[in-house]
Amino acid sequence: MDYLIGDVQGCDDALGRLLGAVGFSPSRDRLLVLGDLVNRGPASLAVLRRLAALGDAATCLLGNHDLHLLAVAQGVRPLHRSDTVHDILAAPDRAAWLDWLRQRPLAARFAGWLCVHAGVPPQWDAARTLALAGEVSALLRGPDLADFLPRMYGNEPRRWDDTLAGAERWRFVINALTRMRFCTDDGTLDFKAKEGADAAPPGHRPWFEVPSRRTAGVPMAFGHWSTLGLIARPDLLALDTGCVWGGPLTAVRVDGGRREVFQVPCAQAQRPGG
Repeated sequence: MDYLIGDVQGCDDALGRLLGAVGFSPSRDRLLVLGDLVNRGPASLAVLRRLAALGDAATCLLGNHDLHLLAVAQGVRPLHRSDTVHDILAAPDRAAWLDWLRQRPLAARFAGWLCVHAGVPPQWDAARTLALAGEVSALLRGPDLADFLPRMYGNEPRRWDDTLAGAERWRFVINALTRMRFCTDDGTLDFKAKEGADAAPPGHRPWFEVPSRRTAGVPMAFGHWSTLGLIARPDLLALDTGCVWGGPLTAVRVDGGRREVFQVPCAQAQRPGG
């Protein structure tokens, strides 16, 4: 059986209960976590240990919080007051866990679904999405990580262009795959609005509602957008249900045309954000 799971964000207790609720067995089942494995919750290192122990049965995407951890570990970004990744940074085997994170993809095909952490610009089809994600993954896994990470941050460019190269190209890919929520119909990204779908800035709409997007009709799953809530359409799954903010942690079974939603409550409660 195949399962998709929303943002865990260091909530290991909820993750363990969710895997128990679905009766997950790594010898029989597969799962994909849609990014933001760590941060804001109380047990980020335990989450990594649990997921890594599942071996090939678990695919884990990188989200913006996971990239933030890599940047902090490289001295590129400071810890925020609300960060809770100290257990990873202080671990005697921290280098191994950071390297494990670096090997995770930014996008994947799973059980017929195109999976990303945040979104896909309307100009990209599924193949382009996976190819561009692969470009950035190669940089994250390569020897020049410390040089790359400082150039990862920033909001420009806000719109994809096939001529983008170097840092601007990689920055846009990361912003789209790990940060986007709203965009205009021509694919210009907005990074300020973080509320639900009805709070779109003027001229913008949720990225998955752009009528001309080239991934229309492709089954897609994403997390990142906790204020959106659960969306379970035939070809669209939004699975960040705000576990770290006091909401449930959500999994959806997606194999063989079946659709079954599983949720467990999460005791962690913080202010919503990023």
